[in-house]
Amino acid sequence: MGSAAIDTPKACRIIGELLVKILNLKIIACNVMWRELCYYASLSPNKFAFTFLPYGLHNTPKDLHTEVQKAIDATSDSVDAILLGYGLCSKGIENITAGKTRLVITKGHDCITCFLGSKERYREYFDAHPGTYWYTPGWIENHVSPGKERYETLLAQYKEKFGDDDAEYLMEMEQGWFKQYTTAAYIDLGVGNDEPYKEYTRECAKWLGWQYDELKGDSSLFKRLVNGEWDTGEFLIVEPGHHIEATNDDEVVRSVASESK
Repeated sequence: MGSAAIDTPKACRIIGELLVKILNLKIIACNVMWRELCYYASLSPNKFAFTFLPYGLHNTPKDLHTEVQKAIDATSDSVDAILLGYGLCSKGIENITAGKTRLVITKGHDCITCFLGSKERYREYFDAHPGTYWYTPGWIENHVSPGKERYETLLAQYKEKFGDDDAEYLMEMEQGWFKQYTTAAYIDLGVGNDEPYKEYTRECAKWLGWQYDELKGDSSLFKRLVNGEWDTGEFLIVEPGHHIEATNDDEVVRSVASESK
């Protein structure tokens, strides 16, 4: 009885796949990005552990720095890399230091770069629409975005705390801050059923008298981040003993040896 012929190309492909190293990765990110990072990680061959930090830390950069560094320092040395789901974020990520494990971060000022697919696209849109307030599922879920709901919630809180007259004054100040914006822009990455989030953004825009815009998201940075495809044009790799430094130019961030701090 003759032996079956071996499909050599198929065998080579299977062996090649087995030889590809599966990375053991830790993701430390803002809770705004949990949905997208978990989704694209689920499609990746790599292994993941997650730590999601509360939304809003970018408003207090020192707290953001402290919490991210604490999460890095608490990570097991057994992981191949720590992925940071942040941009520079009000410089809260500046001086973050890699311990025994390298760090990987997208080169961008904030997380909107990841949703749009590149810092260049982000800059292009911002230059054309400087008064833009961004909406994504994570942003909508994690804080009360500008709109009727925010107005009514804050007004009730202020009335309870300060009385009617002071509450009205504080709301005038709040609404004055919104005058610098003209556009509510929703980024659609197509993850899950996001029609309710789009409708919420439309309602906010209508109530505020802003233009509603809807942009098709680009998931390429999310995918490359979790798949270990860290092109140095889009990602910064921070080796052990180095820290993140702002460049104040189009590169956004760079890695610097910690001895030079």
